Amino acid sequence: MESAADFMEDHAVGTTRIESYTPQVEAVEAGHLTEGAEYATYRSGGTTDWLLIQTLAGAGRFGIDTAEVIVGPDSVALLRPGTVHDYGSHHDHWELRFAHFHPRAEWLALLDWPEAAPGLRLLDLSPALSLRVADALALAARHTMSGVARAQLFGANAVELALLWCDTQNPGEGEMDDRVLAVIEHIGRHLTDPLSIADLAAVANLSTSRLGHLFAEQVGSSPQQFVQARRIGLAKQLLDLTNRPIADIAAEVGYPDPLYFSTRFRRQVGLSPSAYRARSRG
Repeated sequence: MESAADFMEDHAVGTTRIESYTPQVEAVEAGHLTEGAEYATYRSGGTTDWLLIQTLAGAGRFGIDTAEVIVGPDSVALLRPGTVHDYGSHHDHWELRFAHFHPRAEWLALLDWPEAAPGLRLLDLSPALSLRVADALALAARHTMSGVARAQLFGANAVELALLWCDTQNPGEGEMDDRVLAVIEHIGRHLTDPLSIADLAAVANLSTSRLGHLFAEQVGSSPQQFVQARRIGLAKQLLDLTNRPIADIAAEVGYPDPLYFSTRFRRQVGLSPSAYRARSRG
């Protein structure tokens, strides 16, 4: 493997490094690159923005001081403002998505990733999460290039989505298993379906006992309790905001039997659906 010193020498002219173009970023600049072995970027002062780089194929390398960090598919790197940019292809090619961005204040917690080297933060994503991040970054690029009104804000929202997906895999924030995420998303899309534990286990490709253990470990409740909480939460919203009959609301949130719905609602909320509606409007 090439040493960090060799890498520095390969991308220098004499003893002078070649400075790369530094983008002037309003809020977001995002894009996609597929580059060969010669690709390299060097910015001695870094940038004033954050830079996120997701490797889609091939491999890249980052030189930080005397350290050398190699990144491959499904990894996402984050360079802090002011960190020297010294990165390029590792071996024959590097396909990547990138986003330069100035974060909103509420994003700062989403940027607290494990540090691979000073100023360089790194996450390894599962293939499923990597696809979601790639889709969000592709959306950011399309928005910022679109020319529509508020294009930068559309792009910033897409970058925030990418960061939120990355955050689900941040070990410092309690990394969530892909299979649990898949079950949570399935529940959200099919809340009125029967949703037995066997159905949910099939979504996760796990046994019912293994799903129950993993779900409780990561979410803090059983899958059945989670489904009920989501259904009752939706029912409360409909009771608050509509005049629909309680039987209709029961069916809409997945309880075809209104009496059973009322029993589950009372157990969780402490009031019957009709008493809850009367109190919320009192």
